[in-house]
Amino acid sequence: MTVVAAYLYRRGKRVREVGIDEKIDCPADKSEFVWIGICDPTEEEMRTLQEKYDLHPLAVEDAVKADQLPKLDVYGDQLFVVARTAHLDDNNIAYGETSIFVGHSHIISVRHGSARSHKALREHLEAAPTLLMHGVDYVLHAILDFIVDGYLPVIETIEDEVLEMEQATLDKFLGRDEVTRIFRLRRELIRFGRVLVPMGEVAGKLVRLDLPCIDPETRPYFSDVLDHVRRVQTMTDGLRDVLASVFEFSNLLEQQRTGAITRQLAAWAAILAVPTAIAGIYGMNFEHMPELKTEYGYFVVLAVIAVVCTALYVRFKKAGWL
Repeated sequence: MTVVAAYLYRRGKRVREVGIDEKIDCPADKSEFVWIGICDPTEEEMRTLQEKYDLHPLAVEDAVKADQLPKLDVYGDQLFVVARTAHLDDNNIAYGETSIFVGHSHIISVRHGSARSHKALREHLEAAPTLLMHGVDYVLHAILDFIVDGYLPVIETIEDEVLEMEQATLDKFLGRDEVTRIFRLRRELIRFGRVLVPMGEVAGKLVRLDLPCIDPETRPYFSDVLDHVRRVQTMTDGLRDVLASVFEFSNLLEQQRTGAITRQLAAWAAILAVPTAIAGIYGMNFEHMPELKTEYGYFVVLAVIAVVCTALYVRFKKAGWL
């Protein structure tokens, strides 16, 4: 499937369907424009669009390869915007790419690997012609906002898992699988951050710079997109910190448990050292040992062992070693 939707709009309303090999002459007041949506196009289809809408060959090449980080390029009186989509696939973040060509009277979106279709977005905009009549810059904002809004469910799902893992750390020690999961999530968040930073730069340029096809009146809309990106960035950075604290806290608990076991072993070793030492003395088998002739020596030695061991036990118990 390649061409998903291609329509001509006039004053915010859909007029008719157009072909990608059809060049539409639109007036200069932005009240009329063409919006073409393509998914995984062929090189031939992109060459056709390049010829009909005077797309820059470097931008077309990037749109076909679909291996770019988010960026914004200006080619004469046209804009080329690359955005990265994100969705969860088997508990991993999978990425797609949407390239957007923006001209005075056309906007062409090229999707690769995106799990979310623009059909619902198009229907939403068509239901509000007063907004759609603003022109291609408002459609560009709507597409970027649609993509950025898709980041939030991804990060919220990861957030729930991280918080659940944080709570589990208080109840039990982390096993190998949990530690592996922590480092995998941390790696996923680092990769996600590499997408969010340039995505924020794209939104920032649309807010601050004077760009072709972008009216100053639409800048507040792009500012809203920038705020959404920053929100997700803040959540991503916070989750990375939480994962680091979960791992450190688990290590501290493990060290605490190891220290407690070590103290217990040391305390019992000290207690058992008393009878061991006394028994060792009287087990040396010397011929001249006066205590061996004592009538009550055996009972006295047992009593000394019991008293000393009890005293040591009480002392270690008070110290919290037992």
